[in-house]
Amino acid sequence: MSDKVWKQGFTQNRELSWLQFNARVLEEAEDETVPLLERLKFLAIFTSNLDEFFMIRVGSLGDLAMMEKEPVDNKSGLTASEQLQKIYAAVAPLYSRRDSAYADVERCLQREGLNRLSIRDLTAEEQKYIKHYFKNMIEPVLSPQIVDAHHPFPHIEGKMLHIGVLLSRKKGETFGLLPVPSSLPSLIFLPGDQGRYVSVESVLYEYADNVFGMYDVLEKVVFCVTRNADINPDDEPFDGEMDFRKKMEKLLKQRRRLAVVRLELNQPISSHFTEYFRHRFQVEEEQIFLSRRAPLKMEYAYSLGSHLPEERQKALSDPPFSPQRPSMIPEGQSLMKAALKKDILLSYPYESMEPFLQMIREAAQDPAVLSIRITIYRLASKAKLVEYLCAAAENGKDVTALIELRARFDEQNNIDWSERLEEAGCKVIYGFEEYKVHSKICLITRREHGETRYITQVGTGNYNEKTAAQYTDVSLITCNTAIGTDAAAFFNNMALANLDGEYSRLLVAPHSFKSRILELMDEQIALGEGGYILLKFNSLTDIDIIAKLSEASSAGVRVEMIIRGICCLLPGIPGFTENVTVTSVVGRFLEHSRIYVFGRGEKEKMYISSADLMTRNTTRRVEIACPIDSPEVRARLHEILSAMQRDTVKARMLHSDGTYGKKPQVENPICAQELLMHLAEERAQASRSALERAQAVAEQPVAPESLLQRLWRRLRGKND
Repeated sequence: MSDKVWKQGFTQNRELSWLQFNARVLEEAEDETVPLLERLKFLAIFTSNLDEFFMIRVGSLGDLAMMEKEPVDNKSGLTASEQLQKIYAAVAPLYSRRDSAYADVERCLQREGLNRLSIRDLTAEEQKYIKHYFKNMIEPVLSPQIVDAHHPFPHIEGKMLHIGVLLSRKKGETFGLLPVPSSLPSLIFLPGDQGRYVSVESVLYEYADNVFGMYDVLEKVVFCVTRNADINPDDEPFDGEMDFRKKMEKLLKQRRRLAVVRLELNQPISSHFTEYFRHRFQVEEEQIFLSRRAPLKMEYAYSLGSHLPEERQKALSDPPFSPQRPSMIPEGQSLMKAALKKDILLSYPYESMEPFLQMIREAAQDPAVLSIRITIYRLASKAKLVEYLCAAAENGKDVTALIELRARFDEQNNIDWSERLEEAGCKVIYGFEEYKVHSKICLITRREHGETRYITQVGTGNYNEKTAAQYTDVSLITCNTAIGTDAAAFFNNMALANLDGEYSRLLVAPHSFKSRILELMDEQIALGEGGYILLKFNSLTDIDIIAKLSEASSAGVRVEMIIRGICCLLPGIPGFTENVTVTSVVGRFLEHSRIYVFGRGEKEKMYISSADLMTRNTTRRVEIACPIDSPEVRARLHEILSAMQRDTVKARMLHSDGTYGKKPQVENPICAQELLMHLAEERAQASRSALERAQAVAEQPVAPESLLQRLWRRLRGKND
């Protein structure tokens, strides 16, 4: 079937689609209407995205390319080697675009008084300061090395900056290596004018001649390597008695020594010097990328604005926004008490995660609570959730935490948290040998007056207090008995390593999620032109789902998808996807919620889920989709979807050739995220006002759609 699909011409390669998404991130850095400091941050996001792409996707393809018989991508018909060549060709222009965008941002920053300088741009007094700084702060922590028979080439850590130096002496050429110590600040601000600064790597580059003073310096360059980080624990044999946590700790050490997949240089170098790098790192010429203007590491972008006066910093940043108190929770009432009466939806980052955390804290103290069970994929480095779970265990509650130790690049963090939970008396389990547990579910079991009740939370995002203020996610809290019973069965199945459990309401991957999604699509296909499918998620790669969406389109079903990142389906292909539209929104917040809608009106079926429609999610992960029964919650979710559909500022439409384009200009442009921020603020204010009126007026709840329309009119008036 896969050959049949890609040959029909309505699919595209996953990796090339992802690069188009990251180009959308870069587009935000290029957009002069975006506040200046936010443009700088988008450059940093683009850079870190590309780093991870090479570490994981390019690393994985490199492994596949070495197989005797290379597998063929079922969306494009390309081998791993062919995909790599297309990736390298597509990435090179992005480096040029990043350099241009960075140069423009840098010019604008200079006008604001933030000047990144080279050493040769400094005044005599500033050069004296840098010399003193080098002698006293930098030189004592340097570890320079030459490479010869007695000094073998050292291991180079991935994404660590180094100064590479080609040296000459009587006995011939040698190579010098000067690592940039991670203990040093990335920027050195000059005395007097706090807006003038140099990068630490530029200082080391300048003083490399002094460090290797007994040699003649022929060439030098700032460089860093990117290593393959795609280690699959399931591919590594280990003693069956070994704790999985110990296994992961071992694998994390191995990751640091995997093959180099990319070499980045800050300037052109001679072919002779290039050949030295190629030989040492075993890379091809197309794996070497030049970053002529933009720094190779850009983490400093998130703090640079702090060196401006507060008023200028605010003027060059997005308007401040604080997550609001969720309006579905009555003022003066806790989330737990509210959820015992009706279904509650939390919408991050427009609404605060704090009520959920306080619910766990309340549960830890509640005599009626018997147990708390939760799945954990990613946590913040400081997590109140862990504190409250530990408190619950210490108070005699039965606390079970299913922690996924294979959460990419958060492995060590999760290992540390698992140890903390165990020490407090929580039961910790690690999931399955071959499946990541990516579901977001929490179950609180209460017994009151001889009756057992469940409070179930199912979400689309992690229990991460930091990202809850940066990612758009939704979280349902319900006392629905059927859902609670399913949740209890889910945790029991996880404890027994049973992936084939049966559930009445929840869709659980890998057992039932995909098959049920396909069935729901079939129901709409049976309606023909009366069918409707509306999906919001992050990535689409599953070939079976792609084929079914094409079938739906051919049957006349209207298919609208809001997909932030990868989309392997091409819309608008006659005979296959002409009834499909795909929108991508890249804005202030990272779109992360997954909302699935099948049908309209009374026959509509709606789900929220932790799962994207990717093969890894549908077949190789434990995921959950939860039905939405409450009309009020449905209305809230439709607000989000409606705002995304109507966005004419940040939204881009996917074309049939795989490129993205802006929507046509309209008289009253709508920015979805801005709209939803205003909506959250207005609702929070209305809730506070209602409490102050203390039931003085007989209340008839305002229809959510009416409030949304009212906000649109208000925002349009501002634009006019």
